[in-house]
Amino acid sequence: MTQVRGQGAEPGGDEQDRAATVRVFIALAPPDEAKDELERVLSPAYDAYPQMRWNRIEDWHITLAFLGELPVATVPLLRSPLADLAASREPVELALRGGGHFDERVLWSGIDGDLEGLHRLATDVRTVVKECGVPFEDRPLRPHLTLARARRDDQSSVVDVAAGLAGFTGRPWRAERLHLVGSNFGRGPGPIRYRDIEAWAFGGR
Repeated sequence: MTQVRGQGAEPGGDEQDRAATVRVFIALAPPDEAKDELERVLSPAYDAYPQMRWNRIEDWHITLAFLGELPVATVPLLRSPLADLAASREPVELALRGGGHFDERVLWSGIDGDLEGLHRLATDVRTVVKECGVPFEDRPLRPHLTLARARRDDQSSVVDVAAGLAGFTGRPWRAERLHLVGSNFGRGPGPIRYRDIEAWAFGGR
C-alpha cells in the first residue's frame, strides 16, 4: 500500500470525484523488511507459476475490518475516531509464518506473534466503525496476508505454492500504523490497486 505517513489524502482525487462510492477496509501492513523476506521465498514460485494473479508486494496487508462499498461522504466520519484509537494503542508485535489457501483458489501467508493483541485491535476497530454508524458484515477475523489468486481453470497452483511455504518463518516486526485503505483505485480490466486514504501511528508515533 502507498504509505501516507499520517497525512490525510482525499480518496482517489479526480478519479474519486467521478465515483459515488469507494471500497474501504482497515488494515495493518508489514514493514518493507518483512515483505522483502517473504518475497525472496516466493521468488521461485513467481517464475514457476506466472499464470497466477500475484498481488503487488506494496499492496500486502492484514485486513482488520472490510467495510465494502461506502458512499464517499461516509469516509471522513471514520478518520477522527480511528486516529484516536491508534493514538491510544501500542504497536502489535507480529510475524509472517507458513502459508495456506482458501478453497484452492486464494494463496495466503499466515500471521504469528501477538494474535491476542491483534484480535483485540480488530474488535476495537470494528466497534469504532459501528459507533460511526457504518454498516458492514462483521465476519470473524482470520489473520492472513493474501498473496495471489488462481485462475478459474487452475486447480493446483495455489495448493502447490502453499505447501512450499509451510516451513517459512519470518522475522518479528511491529505493526506501527493503522491504515484506512480504498481499493477502487485503478478499477478496470487490470488488477485492483490499493491506496491509503489515511494512516495513523500507534501510540502517538
